[in-house]
This record gives sequence, C-alpha cells and structure tokens, in this order.
Amino acid sequence: MEKRPFAELGLSPDLLKAVEKMGFEEASPIQTAVIPVALTGRDVVGQSSTGSGKTAAFAIPALERVDPKQRAVQVLVLCPTRELAVQVAEETGKLALFKRGVMGVPIYGGQSYERQFRALAAGVQVVIGTPGRVMDHMERGTLKLDALKILVLDETDRMLDMGFRDDIEHILKAVPTTRQLLFFSATIPRMIQDLIGRYTKDPAWIRIESVAQNAPQVEQRWFEVDRRSKIEALTRLIDVNDFRYGIIFCSTKIMVDDLDEHLHARGYATDRLHGDISQAQRDRVMQKFRERKFEFLVATDVAARGLDVDDLEVVFNFDLPNDAEDYTHRIGRTGRAGRKGRAFTFVSGQELYKLQSMVRWAKLDVHRGKIPSLDEVDEARTNVFFEKIRTTLDAKDFKPHDRMIDRLLDQGYASTDICSALIHLLQAAPGAGGGPAKAAPAKPAPAAKPARPAPAWAKPVAAPEPVPATGETEIDREREDDDGHPAGPPRKSKYERPARTGREPGMATVFLNVGRKQLVTPADIVGKIAGVTRLPATAVGAIDIHQRHTLADVAAEHAGLIVQKLAGIKLKGIALEPSLAGGESKS
Repeated sequence: MEKRPFAELGLSPDLLKAVEKMGFEEASPIQTAVIPVALTGRDVVGQSSTGSGKTAAFAIPALERVDPKQRAVQVLVLCPTRELAVQVAEETGKLALFKRGVMGVPIYGGQSYERQFRALAAGVQVVIGTPGRVMDHMERGTLKLDALKILVLDETDRMLDMGFRDDIEHILKAVPTTRQLLFFSATIPRMIQDLIGRYTKDPAWIRIESVAQNAPQVEQRWFEVDRRSKIEALTRLIDVNDFRYGIIFCSTKIMVDDLDEHLHARGYATDRLHGDISQAQRDRVMQKFRERKFEFLVATDVAARGLDVDDLEVVFNFDLPNDAEDYTHRIGRTGRAGRKGRAFTFVSGQELYKLQSMVRWAKLDVHRGKIPSLDEVDEARTNVFFEKIRTTLDAKDFKPHDRMIDRLLDQGYASTDICSALIHLLQAAPGAGGGPAKAAPAKPAPAAKPARPAPAWAKPVAAPEPVPATGETEIDREREDDDGHPAGPPRKSKYERPARTGREPGMATVFLNVGRKQLVTPADIVGKIAGVTRLPATAVGAIDIHQRHTLADVAAEHAGLIVQKLAGIKLKGIALEPSLAGGESKS
C-alpha cells in the first residue's frame, strides 16, 4: 500500500493545519486507505498491526463529522486499556486543536467519577473509554449516546481477549442504528467476524499486510530512554562506538530541526533533510553527505526515501517509526554489500508496547541494549587517544622536539610529568578531545579523521558519579517523576553562579522568558544559542536561571545577533522572546 500526503486525502483546512503542526508529512498506509473511505460515512473494518497509525486513521474522519455547535456525544471510541485510552485521547486532542468548540474526554476505571461526571456534563463531543466504564456511565445516565454519529472499536481482538464481549455487545445494541461503525484489529478471528456481520452494513475491508523482512547483516539494539535524555544517550553511543557516518531518523520535521541544532551545539558535524527543504538544497545536502563532508544526516522517512548511500556505519531511530515496514526500510540502509551494519532504536514510555508488537509482527531480531555511563565514554576516549599516540610513535610520523624536552628535564621536571602535561594540553585543546578518533594503521597511513570539537558545555564539569550496582546510568537517574519534575536536584554547571554580582567586561546580558519552571538548564541555553547562531562557546558567559526567566551574559558584539536569531525559537516548548536586560553594572 502506497502512502499519500495528507493534503490529497480530502481533509478540511483545520485538520490539515493540525497535522502540519504535529510535523507529519504524509499519511501511513492504513491512514491512506481508511481516511477517504471513512469520510464517505461507510462502515470500515481495518486490519493492521499495533503502531501502524490507526489512531489518526479513525480520529481524523471522526473529527471531520463533529458539529462543534452540538453539545452532545457524537464520537465514541472503545479501547481495551486505560493506557491506550489516554494515548488516543491525547492524539485526538492534538488533531482537534484548530476545531474550535470541539471537546473530548477519556473515561476509564481507576479515575475519579466526579471528574468524569463534570466533563460529560460540560457537553463533550468525543468520548474515549474502556468498555466497562463506558457501560457504567450509560447505566447511570451520565453518558447519553442519542446523537452518536461514529462508534470506533480500537484493538477489538484485545478487548475480546480481555472478556469485554458482553459489554461491547451491550454498547452496540444501545447506540443509534444510523451510526457509522469502524472496527480496527490486528487479527480477525471468528468472534469478531460474527460482530461485524451482525452490526455493520456493507463494510469496506481494508487490510494492511507487513512486507517487512528482517535484516540479517544488521546488529539491532533498542534502548529504553526518557524523552528528555535521548540526545545525551545518542551522543554517548556515538562517542563510545566512534561512529562517524550514519543517519538519524526522526518522526517529524520539528524534531529534525531541533536535533540538528542540538548536535551542532555539541560539536557534531550534521545536516538535515525533511519535506520543507527545497529539492535543490536537498540535492546539495545529499552530495555533501556522499562525499562525507559531514558525519550524520538527520532526516524524516519522507526525505530519506530512495537514498542511495553506501558504507553507513549506523542508523539511529531517534523516534520509533510507525510500523515494522518503515523500521526495516530505515535499518536496511546500513549493513549493505555483505558488510556488518548497526541499528540503534530509542524507546520511551508506551512506545515499548509498540516495539514489541513490531517485533512479533515482522519477527525482528532486535535486542535490548544499555546506555553507556560517563565513565565508559571517558574510557573509550582515553583508549582511542592512547592508540592514536601509539600509532604515531610506531610510524615515527612526528617531528622531534628534543631541545624543548631537554630544557624541561634540565629544570628538574620528571619525564612522566612532562608527558602527562602534554597529554592534558592536547585533550583540552579545541578539536582534540571532543570524541575518540579511530587509530589509523601504521602502513600505509591514510589521512586521520578530523577530531570532533568539544564545546565547553558538552564536557562534564565534575567527576562522574559511579554507576550503581543495578546497572543504571546517569541518564536513568535523570528521569522525571510522575508530575514531570526532575527526579533529583539539578547539577551545577560552570555557567551558573548563585547571584549576579556584575558581568565581565565586554559582555551584555540577554533576558529569556524561560526558567526553572520549564526545567531549563545552562546546557539548554548555551546549546540553543550556539545551535541557532553558530557562535563559539566563548560567546556565552555566566547564566542565572530563575523560576520564570533566565539572564545570560553574552559577548556584547554578538548580543544583537543573538536576540534577533533566538526570537520565536522554541525552547522546552516555549517560544523565546529575548531582549537585552538593562539596569546592571558593566563592571
């Protein structure tokens, strides 16, 4: 089944605007097949795997039929679990963002009845819930379905396996016979066929089969990583494995732009591809990538389709793809021509269930991996630096500096101290210690890889904490709690200071409308400034983060540029409104 842009599916401007804001460029196979049929009002039976994009496939046509002026339930979605109900409600809310007056609510067991009573009494048009709680509200008279237009059964096979058949039949008998019925299920056993035969009218049968084939030459690993820690996990894996040529896949254009900025700020050579980039620019980027003029291409599936690039070391799934077929297409770009490839996938929260479904559906050979600790990253850098020195000594590819060494020895310095000081200077020098460089063979000696620059904010400012016996890394300990707050106290940064006692000469202060309330860190501020303006780390001085705002010292000569470039750029989901702060001493 081919994919088509959402603009070709007959959607209203409000829905197209919402899809564009979410960053999606084209519909998945199930969405391409279901949406045009469902928009006609015909009953639909959709068969596809979990994680194939079914939510938008039924939510979009359902929202198109909702009348915002009618304060009654017009769409009912039944889900097997409360977790899925919440997930569907969140995505439906995003799709309904520009449909004024449309409201929805998830109802499920374990949540306060009073909250659900108030939401239903307010006149919501969309209800997403589990069969048991939906039937409970129907019996109480708090959920009236007289005006129902669309009934959706999501993951019907799971609901029947969980014993909801009687509840589902009770609901099907109670709703108006004029309603549109949408069935979605990964499998269609006889029990579901019986329901379809008794409650649908001339349904359209749409089946999306996975044609994914496993990639035997690709070592596949998945990592459970909190969303806030994905960039840190990505850079650690790159540094430990010394990857220098690969593709990083993201699900949306917004994420591509954001990740490209962050990686630039951390000293990695990257470029980006997505649907908003012109064909001429796309051709230029691809030509540079084939010539290895930068290390990593950050791209969406649409932009990367049809890429013909050999010798990729790694493919990262920064965001989990929609289905197993997309997953296989992504990782198939490494491990070609008999070479060994590697594919790393990041999973967070409910995506774990989506990945498990893909593994079962396409029989993927993917294993769980462990994010390297800071100790392991430092050890990898040290080992590669050691090999680089040893290779240079073996090849005698250096200029003697006997006179300078003799002078230092004559002044009483030990030879080991001299070597240690030189190594320290080399590792601290810009462009020398940001990441490990692969040791070249002694004979012949090809041109060494350029060392990756190491911005100051990318380096740890204190000795890393030891890895606990449980195997957790620092990333694991940085996870948020249930309320979205950091699990532990924020780390101090060399850019932070406890109170403003005046700025350095030649510096100006920029006011930013984000602070601790948005969980902003100094690394976020420096990374955003460097990523957007491409200025060096020395352009940023001390940073004071307050509850609702931040004061950042920047080089006075670049202050105007920084304010101009940051205006409107989002940080932690907030559009920045930078301005030059006044009223402070310049000395």
